[in-house]
Amino acid sequence: MPLSRRDFTARTVIAGAGVALTGTVGALATAPGALAADDSTHRDEHGRPCEPGYGPLVPDPAGILALPAGFTYRVITHSGVTTLESGESTPSNHDGTAAFEGHRGVTLLVNNHELKGPRSGWTHPVPLTEGLVYDPAAAGGCTVVEVRRGGEVAEWVGIAGTSTNCAGGSTPWDTWLTCEENSDLAGKNGMTKDHGYVFEVDPHDRRANRDPRPIKAFGRYDHEAVVIDPRQGHAYLTEDASGPNGLLYRWTPPRGFHHGRGRLRTLAADAGVLQAAKCIDSSGRFVDDLSRATRIGTVYGVDWVDVTDRDARTVPVRKQFADGVVTRGRKLEGMWWADGGAYFVSSYAREESPGAAHDGQVWFYDPKRRTVRLTVLIGVNAEPAVDGGYDGPDNITVSPYGGLVIAEDGSGLQHLFGATESGRTYPLARNELNVGSAEEPEYSEFTGVCFSPDGRTLFANIQTPGIMLAITGPWRRGH
Repeated sequence: MPLSRRDFTARTVIAGAGVALTGTVGALATAPGALAADDSTHRDEHGRPCEPGYGPLVPDPAGILALPAGFTYRVITHSGVTTLESGESTPSNHDGTAAFEGHRGVTLLVNNHELKGPRSGWTHPVPLTEGLVYDPAAAGGCTVVEVRRGGEVAEWVGIAGTSTNCAGGSTPWDTWLTCEENSDLAGKNGMTKDHGYVFEVDPHDRRANRDPRPIKAFGRYDHEAVVIDPRQGHAYLTEDASGPNGLLYRWTPPRGFHHGRGRLRTLAADAGVLQAAKCIDSSGRFVDDLSRATRIGTVYGVDWVDVTDRDARTVPVRKQFADGVVTRGRKLEGMWWADGGAYFVSSYAREESPGAAHDGQVWFYDPKRRTVRLTVLIGVNAEPAVDGGYDGPDNITVSPYGGLVIAEDGSGLQHLFGATESGRTYPLARNELNVGSAEEPEYSEFTGVCFSPDGRTLFANIQTPGIMLAITGPWRRGH
C-alpha cells in the first residue's frame, strides 16, 4: 500500500529522533545544515572533553598500514604470497568479507575476489576447484579463510567461476551471500553462462557449496550488497551502476517460504516479488535521486515499485522504469543490517546525479516506518591526496563499540574511518602500500571491513594486490 502524506509525516517525526552520525568540519559537515557534534559526549578518564577516536595514525615502518598508537595488525592472506590448502595462490582483489564463529575458537571469514572477465586476464584468479565452479570462464569467486585460536590460517575455495564478486552480506542463518557486480550474458567477454546474480556460500559446510546455483529470484543486474531482515525475511539489495544511476531493491519471499541454509537456491527464478524503492519527501513530492538530500537528518518515505522483468535479458532492470517512477543513487555500495534496519551507502555524486555534489552518504532504511534517513553526509573533498578528509565510502560495518566503521574507496589517500554515535569522525587506519610510483603514488581502496564474532578483531582488506588484515588494539565504547 502506498504511503499517504499523513502516514509519512507521522513516521518522520519519530524517525527524526534517531541518532545522527555526522562528522567533523572538513570531513563530513560541509553540507548546508549539517549537524554539529557535541564535544562533551567524548571524555577521558578524568571527565575532560576529548576528541573521538584513538589518536593520530602512526606511520608503519613496513609500509602497509598506519594505525593509532597501541594498535597492531597481522597479515592473514596476501595474494601471490600465501597459498590455499590446494597449494595454489591466494586469489587477488579482495573485496567484501564477513566473519563467522566456528568451532573451538575458530573464526571463519568468507572473502570475495572482485575479478572481472576471463581468467586469462588475471595472474591469480580463484582456482577452479572441482564441484565448486559456476562458469569455468570466469575469474572471480570467494575463498573461506579459517583463523584458528593459535594463529594458524587455512584457506580454501567456497565458490569459483563467478564474476566481479564485489560485496554481499551475511545471513541470519550464518552463511554469506556473494554478489556479482557484473551482468554479462553468456557469449559476452568470453563468458559461458549468464552473470549478474547472487550466490550463497556456507563457510561451515563445504559440501553445501557444491554445484553452485544463482539465486535468480533476486534479479540479474550489477549487484553490490545484500542484507536480510531477520524478522520479515525481506532481502534488501544495492546496485552499483550508472547511466542511469542504480537502485535500492527489496525482495519479498513467497508465502510459506522459510529461510535457512541452502533454501534460497531452491527458489524458482520468479519466486517472490522484486521491487525498487521510490522515495517521497514530507510534502508528498517524488524524489528522483538521493543526491537531492543536502542536510543530515533528511527523511524520505519509501514506496516499493514492482520490477517487471527481473532477469533483464534485453533491458537492464534499472532501465525498465520511466522517469518519475523510482529513486536512484550513484554508486549504491555497502550495506549492513543493525538497529532494526539497513544502513547503505551512496559513494558520491557528481554531474551524473541531478542533486548536489557530495563525496559520500550513508542512509538508514527503517522497515517498520518505511523511511530512509540520511545519517552521514561527506562534503566534496577538494584535496583527497592530503590527510585529514575522506571521500568515497564503500563497505561499512556497525561497530560493537558504537557507531560505524567505513572503508574508503575514493581518490588519493585511503582510510578506514569511524563515525561515532554522537556525530564525529575519526581515522582508524591509512593504507601506506603504494602500488603506483614515487612520483605518482597510488593507494588501493579498503574493502571487507568487519569485526570478529567476539568483537576483539577488526578485519579489513587492501584490495590490490589483495591483502587481508586483522587489526587489534585497545577498543573501547564510544569510539
